Parts: sequence; structure tokens; C-alpha cells
Amino acid sequence: MKYVINKKEDALIIVDVQRDFCPGGALPVPEGNKVVPMLNDYIKKFSKAGALIVATRDWHPPNHISFKAYGGIWPAHCVQETKGAEFHPDIALPKGTKIVSKATNPAKEAYSGFDVTGLGEELKAMGVTRGFIGGLATDYCVKSTVLDALNLGFKTILLEDAVRGVNVKLGDSEKAVKEMLEKGAKKINLSDLE
Repeated sequence: MKYVINKKEDALIIVDVQRDFCPGGALPVPEGNKVVPMLNDYIKKFSKAGALIVATRDWHPPNHISFKAYGGIWPAHCVQETKGAEFHPDIALPKGTKIVSKATNPAKEAYSGFDVTGLGEELKAMGVTRGFIGGLATDYCVKSTVLDALNLGFKTILLEDAVRGVNVKLGDSEKAVKEMLEKGAKKINLSDLE
């Protein structure tokens, strides 16, 4: 099936393509940087159509609950105002990209771009009904963002060629994709977009 981007109803949601999640970062997703060229191709298509582009980012305080030092399972990463929290230098976010900061409360884990960010309400107020979601990492923040989008009633499309997973346990990414599809997400590749 071919998808045509509708400038009023569609949004491209790029999840957490930050330095710390790419090779050389504090919490690198294997081949995390490989999503950048694909996402740039999606950005070009959405920009050309005049559709909304959203970029989420982990924006942790230094004492965040997800960090090992505070009882979490992850090394410190994407700490506010640090180089590691910056978007990957090669991601071509256009002027007007809506930046959504998440996981800003030190006492609360928040993997989803919709978790206490107001993004769902904002998208609905703008008339957006469909989200195209890619980024990092398939098995955590992408999965949570996709599932929340579905729960909020958005038609949700996973950009299969523009995601990579952490795979803490072997097969986590495949399981995550299966769960997203079972809950109602569709998956596409760039060639499926008009």
C-alpha cells in the first residue's frame, strides 16, 4: 500500500536521535547512527508536503531515576544541556521542527514522547490524526511512543527502515515490532511513501 502525506493530518515523529544513543555516546544503540540518513529522507518528504515534523528528546535532570546511580538500569545519558543530549549532528531537522523534551521529572521514568509532554493534545488541536514514527530505540522509546499514539487514537505508522533497537535481551526489537503491529500500528519503508 502506498501512503500519501497529508499536510494537515500527518506528522513525522522522530524519537530521540541524540548523541548519547549513537556510537560513541553514553548509551549507544548498536548502529543507532544508521537511522539518520533514512530519517533525513523522510524529513525531505514531509517538509516538501508541508507536514508537521516533531523531534522528541530525552532531557534528563542529572539525578534521574533511570540512572544506575539512582536505582535505575541505565548509565547516565542525555542529561539536560550536555553534548550527549544534543541531536545527532547529521540529522537535518528543518526550521519549525517541534522539539518535545521528555523524562524531565527526576522521579519518573518516561520513554514515550507523549508521557506528560502535552504532545497528544497539541497534535489533536492541530488536526493531526496520523503519526509516522521512527528513531531510537525500537524496543524502548519508539515502542512506548507508538503504543501511546495508538492509545490516544492516532493512526500510527512505524518507519521500519528508520529504527534501531538496544536489544538488552536478544530479540527485544523483534518482540517490540510484533507488539506494536498487534496493537494496531502499520509498518512502512520509505518506498511506501508517495
